[in-house]
Amino acid sequence: MVDWKALGAAKRDSVNALIPKAWLLTSPVPSATEQRDVTGKYIEQYLSPREIEITQTDAVGIAKNTTTGTWKAREVAEAFCHRAALAHQLVNCLHEIFFDAAIADAQKLDDYYAEHKKPIGPLHGLPVSLKDQFHVKDVETTMGYIGWIGTFEGKKGTGKEKVYESEMVRELRDLGAILYCKTSVPHTLMAGETVNNIIGYTYNPKNRNLACGGSSGGEGALIGLKGSPVGFGTDIGGSIRIPAAFNGLYGIRPSSGRMPYEGMANSMDGQNSILSVVGPLGTSVGALKLVMKAILSQQPWLHDPLVAEIPWRDEQEQAILDIIKSNGGSQLAFGVIPNDGTVQPQPPVRRAIDIVVKTVEKLGHKVVEWKPPSHVVAAEIALKTWLFDGGADIHSAFALSGEPMASQITTAYGTRKEEYTGSMISEVNVQKRQFQKQYMEYWNSTASITGTERPVDAVIAPLAPFAAARPDMNKFGKGDVKAKRLMPAYSMWVNLLDYSASVLPVMLADKSIDVVDEGYKALNDMDEKVWEAYDPELYDGAHVSVQLVGRRFQEEKLLALTEYLGDALGKHIA
Repeated sequence: MVDWKALGAAKRDSVNALIPKAWLLTSPVPSATEQRDVTGKYIEQYLSPREIEITQTDAVGIAKNTTTGTWKAREVAEAFCHRAALAHQLVNCLHEIFFDAAIADAQKLDDYYAEHKKPIGPLHGLPVSLKDQFHVKDVETTMGYIGWIGTFEGKKGTGKEKVYESEMVRELRDLGAILYCKTSVPHTLMAGETVNNIIGYTYNPKNRNLACGGSSGGEGALIGLKGSPVGFGTDIGGSIRIPAAFNGLYGIRPSSGRMPYEGMANSMDGQNSILSVVGPLGTSVGALKLVMKAILSQQPWLHDPLVAEIPWRDEQEQAILDIIKSNGGSQLAFGVIPNDGTVQPQPPVRRAIDIVVKTVEKLGHKVVEWKPPSHVVAAEIALKTWLFDGGADIHSAFALSGEPMASQITTAYGTRKEEYTGSMISEVNVQKRQFQKQYMEYWNSTASITGTERPVDAVIAPLAPFAAARPDMNKFGKGDVKAKRLMPAYSMWVNLLDYSASVLPVMLADKSIDVVDEGYKALNDMDEKVWEAYDPELYDGAHVSVQLVGRRFQEEKLLALTEYLGDALGKHIA
C-alpha cells in the first residue's frame, strides 16, 4: 500500500526547500487570533522599499516600465518571487516554485532589450502566476492529488512528464511573460475552498479565519498578498469569481471558447455540457484587459480547436464609454438580484449590493429588479453534469494513492454513483438548452422596462451568500445541509448559461455596521445554516465583492462596466 502521508510530506518539503534561505521567515507565523490580516504592512515588513514599490504596482504599470526598459525584468522577477515565497509561508498558496528558471528567463529578456532596444512582446517582464492545471516544463502538475506526484496526470511513462507545456503557457512565453510559480487548488478542483493532502489548507490572507475560495484559491490568496500582479485560474462553477471575490480582486470568467484551455489538466475531461473556462484574476481591471488582449493577439483559435475566432474588440468597450461620456444623453441599465429566493445573503453581502446599486443610480443610470427563470433550477441542471461519470474520474485519481478525500469534496463525491447513460446525458443537454433559451428571452424582454430602448446591460448579483466561506462551515445547520459548504445557485447559473461574468470588489465587512439579523425567520434549512454561520466579529475586515454578469462573449463590454463602477467605488488601482 502506498504511504500517501509520506509522499505528500516529501512533495511539500521538496517545494518548500526551493525557497532561498534568505527569504525564509525566522519566527513562526502568529495565529489568526493574534494576526488575522497578513496583507499590506504585515508582509511588507520582510521586503525592501524597492521591492514594495515594484510589487505594489499593478500589471499595467509593471508592463509600462518593463516594455520601455525603465525597469529591468530581472529586478521585477526577483521582487515577485520574494513576495510569493513570503505569501506561501503565510497562507500555503503555492504548489510549484520555479524561481530560478523565472529569474534566468528574466535575464534573457533584459539581454534581448539591451541588444534590440525593444521588448519581446506586450507582456515583456510581467510576472504571471498560474493555477496548478497548467503544464509547465521542468515542474509537475499534481492538481492537489498525491497519486499524480511523479506522473503526467496520473499516468507514468507518457514521455510528457515535465516537458509538455499547455497552449497558453507557450503563448505567455512568446508574449514575454515571466512564469515563476503554480498555485494551490482543492484536489478534484470541485470545491469553493482550497485544501488537499499535500499543502493542507490555503487561508484567506485578509482574514485568516476564513477561506481564500476555490478552486483557483491559491491564485486568489497569492494575488491578494500581491505576490503576483495577475494570474490565470479556471471556472466551472465559480472557481475564478469566488477566489477573486473572497480576496478583494478583479477577475473575469469569460464565455467558453474565448480563451485557450488546450493542454491543461482537468477533472472529468470530456464532460462537454458545461465547460470549464480559463480567465485572469488581478489587482486592477487594466491587468485583466492587458493579459486577455495579449493572449488574443496570439490568435489562439489557430492552436486550440475550441477557441472561437474573436479578436479583442475595442468597439465593445467604446460603446460603453460613449454612453458614459454622453453626460446623461444616454443611460446604462443594470438588473439587480438581491438573493436567489432560497438563501438570504449575510449582512455584508447585502450591504455591498446596496452600495453598488446606489452608486449606479448616483451616476445617473437605471437599476431594475431582475426576476429571471429560477437560479435554483439552473444549479440543479448544472450539478447533474458534474456527476455524468458517477465520480469515476475523481475516485480513480484518489485510488492511485489511497489518500482520503477532503470533507469539502465528500458531499458530492464521497460515494461512487451510477454513471449516466447516453440518453440521460442527452436529456440534461436538452434541459440546459431550454433553460438558456428561456433566460435569453427573459433578458431580451427587459428592453420594455429599462427606459433605454435596450435590454439590461449587465446584472449585479451576489456570487455567494457570504463575504467568504468559513473553514468550519460544516458545524452549522442540521440534517442533510450540515455537510454542505457552498451555495451553488449563486454562481453556477452563470456557467450553465455560459455568460461572461466579472468580480467587482466593493468594501470590507464592518462588525459595527453588518450586525446579525436578530429574530430572523429562516426560509429553509440551508438559509438557517447561512444565518447561523454569520459572526460579525469573525468576518470583521473581510473583503466583500459582487459579480457583474453580461451575456455570452461580452468580455470587453463587461470589463469596461467593471472598471467604470470600480473607479466610482474608489477601488480601482490606476
